[in-house]
Amino acid sequence: MFTKILIANRGEIAVRVARSCRALGIESVAVYSAADAGSLHVRAADTAIDLGEGPASENYLNIPKIIEAALASGAQAIHPGYGFLSENPDFAEAIAAAGLTFIGPSAHAITTMGGKVAARDVAIRVQVPLAPGTEGAIASAEEVEAFGAEHGYPVLVKASAGGGGRGMRRIDSEPQAKEAFDAADREATAAFGNGEVYLERYLTHARHVEVQVFADTHGNAVYVGDRDCSVQRRHQKLVEESPAPGLSDALRQAMGESAVRLAREVGYVGAGTVEFLVEDEKFYFLEMNTRIQVEHPVTEMVHGVDLIAEQIRVAAGEKLSILGNLKPKGAAIEARINAEDVAEGRFLPAPGPVNVLNAPEGEGLRFDAGYESGDTVLPFYDSLIGKLIAYGPDRATAIKRLLDGLDRLQIEGVPTTAPAAKIIISHPDFQEVRFSTLWLEETVDFAEAEPEDRANVEVGGRFYIIPTFSDYGSGSGYGSAATTVAADSPAGDPAAAVGRTRQARAKREVLSDGTVKAPMQGTIVKINVEPGQKVAKGDVLFVLEAMKMENPIPAPVAGVVGDITAGIGESLAAGTLLTKVTAEAAA
Repeated sequence: MFTKILIANRGEIAVRVARSCRALGIESVAVYSAADAGSLHVRAADTAIDLGEGPASENYLNIPKIIEAALASGAQAIHPGYGFLSENPDFAEAIAAAGLTFIGPSAHAITTMGGKVAARDVAIRVQVPLAPGTEGAIASAEEVEAFGAEHGYPVLVKASAGGGGRGMRRIDSEPQAKEAFDAADREATAAFGNGEVYLERYLTHARHVEVQVFADTHGNAVYVGDRDCSVQRRHQKLVEESPAPGLSDALRQAMGESAVRLAREVGYVGAGTVEFLVEDEKFYFLEMNTRIQVEHPVTEMVHGVDLIAEQIRVAAGEKLSILGNLKPKGAAIEARINAEDVAEGRFLPAPGPVNVLNAPEGEGLRFDAGYESGDTVLPFYDSLIGKLIAYGPDRATAIKRLLDGLDRLQIEGVPTTAPAAKIIISHPDFQEVRFSTLWLEETVDFAEAEPEDRANVEVGGRFYIIPTFSDYGSGSGYGSAATTVAADSPAGDPAAAVGRTRQARAKREVLSDGTVKAPMQGTIVKINVEPGQKVAKGDVLFVLEAMKMENPIPAPVAGVVGDITAGIGESLAAGTLLTKVTAEAAA
């Protein structure tokens, strides 16, 4: 067994890995950027090494620096967490070349299964069903148009080198092809250093179900249950649960066995997740994530295992302690708590100070956090604050406990997705398992998640957004779950809330003077208009990148674009004026 492990990550997952290291009696080593010097993952580790100033490419994605830090610290192994370098085969090879152990699969397995195009070829070899898609990567929007003409729309353009919704765009018709292809390429390049993308036919009534697999160096390979991750927004998961509800035993077994065949075909070692789309009793291979998943806690809670500890033991050469394909006991549901403003369903990244963070305690509750009171959510990284997980002997109990936990979760200083999670989990469709991957965006109204109206104030040429709490909120802090629902009911009155929201939106639309401002701190990566150009309401004027995601900024009214006060590549504060659209006088 290792005596010291370097954790090549930050935030919640780095804290989580450090916890398992401590339980195993292993010393943990954190790495951090200069901006992250005061972060929780640094405090959670036994020792920490500064990787220096600059963007992630100069520290968390800098392979030589991380290898150097591991060697200097005396670590024998490196755990990559998820994101960053976790699915980078060059990283796995460099670790091995330095005489260290990568806590994950081989570079060959990462290249084959982590590359979404190559993974489809493996699925064909081992007879796992596939949705229609391109045979390889595509290089132009014209190929998107040709695929759409042959297979129909909607179509998904997807990054081959990563996941998490980055580098992924849904295309509903041919005119959207060029913009979507270019955006996916930019986002994939920025997030993964690899702009390769491919196409899949988008299934409009499918659920997203994934299977946890585990394999060791002794020839053992098993599947450890399944998870439903259908509740998504912009292809990013918000709520996950295990086991996936409403599936037949035959379907679960067929997916589990397919996942194990894929793992065995590439000599996989360690933890991995095989993702499927499920329609009725049919399933289709989507992709394999060659790392631990964000949502791994729900699997841990229904199977009574520590997947991080199992990763470490398997990497050290031990046999799997998980014998056979485990049956779940009870149900677990996870809500991701992100620093995002969910008003009007926009889910805008909202970095800033976490003044207060009090996690709920109680039977079946668990909170995996990357922050504590007094920490700051930085704009340079993803917005995940933590994950609230509830376990129960059955799904109904898990839902009840999670709603109670969300009620008592207190986060002040930044807005969060906790109010949205309450709306999702309270929804009859969710409780009765009537949902697909499109359900959240097409069906759920986030009226209740809009805690306040906003006043826009100009001070010294800079615009600021000032929240003013409405009379149907209560509590002491902007962004706390308590401020988002009616005081006289745990879930509020949905009909009244919808009415209030529509009135508020209509009021804002009427009062809009055409001013266009940066909705959050970020970098302008695209400008679609020029001064004097006529635009329709809703046309995308700018694209702003924040927290690794591209965010379109639309025209608030129809009219003529005025002077543009920002340039491509310029980093902006939230509220910075970009332009003003002047409505044309009626004829």
